[in-house]
Amino acid sequence: MTQAQTSFALTRPIHVTGAHLVVSDLDRVTRFYREIIGLTTLESHESGAVLGVGETPLLTLSTRGDARQAPRNAAGLFHNAFLVPSRAALAHWLANIVEKQVPLQGASDHLVSEAIYLADPEGNGIEVYRDRNPEEWSFHADGTVEMATERLDLQKLYNEAPQTAWQGMEDGTGLGHIHLQVGAIPAADAFYRDVLGLKIMARYPGASFFGAGTYHHHVAANIWNSRGAPVRSGDMTGLAAYTLGFNDPAARDAALAAIERLEIPVTRDAEGYVLHDPSGIGLRLAA
Repeated sequence: MTQAQTSFALTRPIHVTGAHLVVSDLDRVTRFYREIIGLTTLESHESGAVLGVGETPLLTLSTRGDARQAPRNAAGLFHNAFLVPSRAALAHWLANIVEKQVPLQGASDHLVSEAIYLADPEGNGIEVYRDRNPEEWSFHADGTVEMATERLDLQKLYNEAPQTAWQGMEDGTGLGHIHLQVGAIPAADAFYRDVLGLKIMARYPGASFFGAGTYHHHVAANIWNSRGAPVRSGDMTGLAAYTLGFNDPAARDAALAAIERLEIPVTRDAEGYVLHDPSGIGLRLAA
């Protein structure tokens, strides 16, 4: 991915670089992310696959013999959000799923972005969206951003699709954010704001939106389905973990210092620092 293609979200001090899902039917889910979402298989083996755009990995899928279906109200994934580089790219992707008659769960204009929602074959939520230019966003005096949920005109967007064959997600597509189901918002606020150093950029009833470097949100957390959910079990299908990358080493060092000060359990591996949020959702801080 060249710097010219890199979205604003991915240039911020902290950003999402990847997510890992545990699935029951690896072949079926892999095919969905290739044919419907438009990712490319970068690695593949009997029990897993890594998919991405260009040479950039975005999504790891794996299966395990003892996996059990996560209940709808479990802590875990609300949706992975794939950020495309332009409105034309979003329209082109929409034309593909219309042709394939893929059912949608919703479509919204959030003022800062335009988003389309669906789910993979095992119910893992997906958002595909494009950001408006940050210069078009409106900010409040406290630094939070104005967001809303308004109707997105899908017909108008579809009519703008390029009249060429869709070839998958465009270069520059990334994981713009991840939206989580958690057990309690105060605990999520204390972790994502006070430990990891993300700013609360917006609040909805029952949800907080956390961002770095004035981005509208890199991580969101809600209790809409999961209020009071117990700590997530590691043998559940769905979100096993996700990764935050750091463009600013000082931001990473500050997060690690807070983790140490609060004695939050953490391990180190070749790719970074591994821990869990208060709802038991796996998280890696990239080295």
